[in-house]
Amino acid sequence: MNILFFGPNGSGKGTQGTILKDKYNIAHIESGGIFRENIKGGTELGKKAKEYIDRGDLVPDEITIPMVLDRLQQDDCKGGWLLDGFPRNKVQAEKLHASLEKAGMKLDVVIELLLDREIAKNRIMGRRLCENNNNHPNNIFIDAIKPDGDKCQVCGGALSARDDDQDEVAIDKRHSIYYDSDTGTLASAYYYRDLAKKDSSINYFTLAGEKDLKSVTAELISKL
Repeated sequence: MNILFFGPNGSGKGTQGTILKDKYNIAHIESGGIFRENIKGGTELGKKAKEYIDRGDLVPDEITIPMVLDRLQQDDCKGGWLLDGFPRNKVQAEKLHASLEKAGMKLDVVIELLLDREIAKNRIMGRRLCENNNNHPNNIFIDAIKPDGDKCQVCGGALSARDDDQDEVAIDKRHSIYYDSDTGTLASAYYYRDLAKKDSSINYFTLAGEKDLKSVTAELISKL
């Protein structure tokens, strides 16, 4: 099963992706990790990407798409993959689809995790990290995992907030890219939605991201 997963930062997409990885034994591929692996490994594509990154420029699709395609063809993806964080715009969606077809790779499922922009922003800014275990869920804006004052609701450890989680300008910038339905990430999701209407072999479905973690997981697995 090969899956594309769309959802704004703060929607819990990464958490759900990890759950699917473990349940279905598929590779969970995050776009940021692809860049890091290629740069760290000193691949030709990684070297080219680093030149752009060092200049503060966006890495062009001519480098990014082959990098993504190469990752999806590695051994751990033979049993299926979940691609998270790519494509980020409609042009990338079109190019990725064409590249997958050319490589003889089938896309089976496209998931869109729906969440209101303001709720997504609050979830990011409400995240708190436990000194004992960063995976302990704590969020001051989510009742089910609201911490006990400044203590972890799981173990009682001291909590702190990541600096980038409190940077409203950076959060708004990322969300402006995601929620752009004309050329941004939502536009790429809608490209696949329209594709699925023409191609019955592609299953496109949405999830209500405002629900609690377990409810979203249950709905996700039932639809898969």
